[in-house]
Amino acid sequence: MEYAGWGASSPTRPRTNQPERIIPADTPPGIVALHLKRYEFAREYTVGKRVLDMACGVGYGSFHLAKVCRHVVGADIDWAAVDYARRQYGGRENLSFVQANAMRTGLAESQFDAVCSFETIEHVRDAGMFLSEIKRVLKPDGVFIVSTPRVARSDSRPANPFHYHEWSPVDFKRLLRGSFRNVEIFGQFRRETGAARWLKRLDVLRLRTWLVPLWLTRQAAQAAGVRAMADLHMEDIFIRRGDLRRASEIVAVASDENYRA
Repeated sequence: MEYAGWGASSPTRPRTNQPERIIPADTPPGIVALHLKRYEFAREYTVGKRVLDMACGVGYGSFHLAKVCRHVVGADIDWAAVDYARRQYGGRENLSFVQANAMRTGLAESQFDAVCSFETIEHVRDAGMFLSEIKRVLKPDGVFIVSTPRVARSDSRPANPFHYHEWSPVDFKRLLRGSFRNVEIFGQFRRETGAARWLKRLDVLRLRTWLVPLWLTRQAAQAAGVRAMADLHMEDIFIRRGDLRRASEIVAVASDENYRA
């Protein structure tokens, strides 16, 4: 479940009903990089393993994981997205896509070494039920890698109309600890100078409501010594532990084992 695409639709764009869906062909490379960075992070925990990418969207992240995993199953509730993923990324023998509801996947229990789910949990009405299903399909020693937007204060009625819940880092860790014994919390950041921090709000306005011209964000970014969000490279984005007050997303690694990459 990702941010909406950018600009005119491609002829192969799926007719998806998910308004925050990323379609790489229609999306600035910087926005794709923000999402792929989490998959790059997850690869450290999933090499050679059987992995479920829950709410995989159109499958570009599942494809990225499949380059290092034994097998990846991408699952999404939206049939149009699954169909697109199969056509666009289905050429690998170790990658498959299925239509499934994240709350009741219908998948066999205890079959995955790892489950990834990025920018999904805030979209589900019952986060506890979602986590129970993740636990059911994970092996007992499996690992769950999950992300969600970071907010300073948790909110069950967030401003984003597509979100049911948003969590502070402390509350998100507490939520996950209700299902997993061990939870490590990280933040996702973009490299920035002090003069560039105000650009985050400008970028968000441009990328989510289309009100600010792209040329303006790029000129402002150049003046501040950073790239605009639409132009970010993977090396401009990093995921780390520590002070998360300037993180844009929370990334968590949860397991019943003492799990380290």
